[in-house]
Amino acid sequence: MIYFVTSNLGKFEEARYILGELEMKNIGYTEVQADTLEEVVQFGLREVQAKITAPIMIEDAGVFITSLNGFPGVYSAYVQRTIGNDGILGLMQNRVDRRAFFRSVVGYVEPGLEPVIFRGEVHGTIGFKACGSMGFGYDPIFYVGNKSLAEMNIAEKNMISHRGKSLALFKQWLTDR
Repeated sequence: MIYFVTSNLGKFEEARYILGELEMKNIGYTEVQADTLEEVVQFGLREVQAKITAPIMIEDAGVFITSLNGFPGVYSAYVQRTIGNDGILGLMQNRVDRRAFFRSVVGYVEPGLEPVIFRGEVHGTIGFKACGSMGFGYDPIFYVGNKSLAEMNIAEKNMISHRGKSLALFKQWLTDR
């Protein structure tokens, strides 16, 4: 059994769709201020590993907007809680360049094993308005082609998303070992 340490039910459902049997553990960990998602995940793994002696995974993700110099990036969760999608749309109001990408970093560790990291990205644009009711977070304003991630069901989203890609790499690693 792998314990997915998260408080985000949406992330958990996406992971369970790809990985199968998982157990959600909402025990929290410090999301350290860092320059990269990898650093946040590695710090979190060490902290959680001290609490749980079992196979554990965590995942951190961020949206990086080109015209905002990569903002919100590693601060995506905080920005989502404070200004939300409306705030991002406001920051983008007069921007012509709407390119952005989502990055996901999955970290995994189990007793006797060094932590391993898996990364995935999806490139798209920040829309002019929020669309869709599926997904969570930035999904309604992040478009791949002419469709927001929030307009995709879990199967469609997992086929192209940053998290779907990092989880697929993790699943392949689990299968191959």
